[in-house]
Order: sequence, then C-alpha cells, then structure tokens
Amino acid sequence: MNAETSAGSESVSWILRHEDEAVKERSNCGHRYRLLSAGDEGLAAWAHAVEIDGAKAHYHKRSTELYYVLDGEGEVILDGERQGVRPGTMIHIPPGVVHEAIGRMRVLVIGIPDIDDDDVYPV
Repeated sequence: MNAETSAGSESVSWILRHEDEAVKERSNCGHRYRLLSAGDEGLAAWAHAVEIDGAKAHYHKRSTELYYVLDGEGEVILDGERQGVRPGTMIHIPPGVVHEAIGRMRVLVIGIPDIDDDDVYPV
C-alpha cells in the first residue's frame, strides 16, 4: 500500500507492505521477501526479510548492510572471522567486507543505499 501526501511544499510518500504480500524470491543468501526494494520510489534504504540457509560469500562495493537476527542461530563470517549470532544480534557490514552465513536463520536485512543486483560480488 502506498500513499502520497503533501507536507508544506514537499511531497511525502509512505509505504506499508505486509510480508505475505511481498515478492518472495531466491537470493544469494537463501530466500528473501522484498519488503522495501526495487520498484519502490523515494527510498533511502531497502529492507528484506531473509530466510538464510547457506549464504554464499560476497561483498558490496557501494552499499552498507545491517542484519538483525529475528529467529534461528548460526555464524556469520566477516572478512574471514567467524562470529556466533542468535535472535537479537545486530551486525553492521560496510562496503568491501566479505560476508557469508552458516546455519538457518531469519534476518531483517537493511541496505543503505538500495543494493542493486549489480552491487553483489561473489568471492
């Protein structure tokens, strides 16, 4: 659901999207639900709910990612260093950091700015 309103002389757009109405697709990390993503206008960042299952090592040249673990547990590997994760874990992954995940977990992933498919570099 989208709407536009006028705030003074500036147009403000908001989006409300339910996960069960979002596009689900295969990704480098498992499956993702595009909560805010490609096709949405005026975004400062995108947000995906991701079912991680064997995420492959990759990095981004332009985008920062924030991972917030919602469910499950496992490990993330950040530039070769293994770290345990569980529900409530927040991870900041700046551009250039090679990252992957081991285990099954559900993660809210926020990309700043929007990560295009051309900004995913496999290792």
